[in-house]
Amino acid sequence: MNVAVIGIGSMGIHHARIYNEMENVNLVSISDVDEKKGNKYAKKYKCKFYKDFNKMFNNEKIDAVSICVPTSLHKKVALDVAKRDIDILIEKPIAESELSALKIINTTRKRDLILMVGHIERFNPAIIKLKRILDSGKLGEIISLNIKRVGIFPPRIKDSNVIIDLAIHDIDISNYLLDSYPDTVFAKGGSALLNERKDYAEIFLIYKNTNVLIQVNWITPVKIRNLTITGKRGYAELDYITQDLYIYENNIYKEYDDFGDFIIKFGKPKKIKQRVEKVEPLKLELEHFINCVKNRKKPKISGDEALNALKIAKKVIDKIK
Repeated sequence: MNVAVIGIGSMGIHHARIYNEMENVNLVSISDVDEKKGNKYAKKYKCKFYKDFNKMFNNEKIDAVSICVPTSLHKKVALDVAKRDIDILIEKPIAESELSALKIINTTRKRDLILMVGHIERFNPAIIKLKRILDSGKLGEIISLNIKRVGIFPPRIKDSNVIIDLAIHDIDISNYLLDSYPDTVFAKGGSALLNERKDYAEIFLIYKNTNVLIQVNWITPVKIRNLTITGKRGYAELDYITQDLYIYENNIYKEYDDFGDFIIKFGKPKKIKQRVEKVEPLKLELEHFINCVKNRKKPKISGDEALNALKIAKKVIDKIK
């Protein structure tokens, strides 16, 4: 299968690297407005470089493409690719606005193209394992999720805020783990270090009987990416970075006191480290995309799901405003 990458920024570089390593995939070319960087990586991965991706499509046979350009360009690039009937993986968020996202979704759907959005945490092996545990009912009814995604400001981010860049990951993961969308959205946040963009937020989402608290910022000097879940029958701790996952099984028993009143007692919980095969999430994501293109299957994260995550993120921004 012939593939190409448009945009050789911090994510596009890794798309090119993994495509270059994959069997039965031929990285034909990369495209970027930065000729120096483009030529550097084209040489490294032994593929062609084009400054103009339309010229690339005119000259090369491409079956699928990763779009890794700035969010503000997602709509324009995706529509140019779609009109050539090429399947698309587009980095998150799907677009800068709901209208742009709908245009991409509707255009690719009309042309019967595969459209996948790169919400990479869906492919984190620890999240995949946790989803299986939740679906099995092992933790019982889920009461709450607490998610922290914090660290220093990444200079590469030029056209986004902390909600669109970071929190949208955890909004999508919450939707995914709970198989639903929030009924209510609350948020507080602001700009501590960046005058023009929001760089911290606390987000509270209510999903029927489950509460989700998300903390994101570009202020904390330590990079933290973790998630905890409280259920009626147990508790889970997950580290996105190390891909470690622990389950605490409740040891609860019931008895009556001297007055005949019903009481609940807690014994020492059993802590079990889950077996997780640690794999680079982006590798799993791109393998899934190629499989969807090859077999014409619906991707794990579709345009519609990505649009819902974007809608919730926009609600968060509105609440903060």
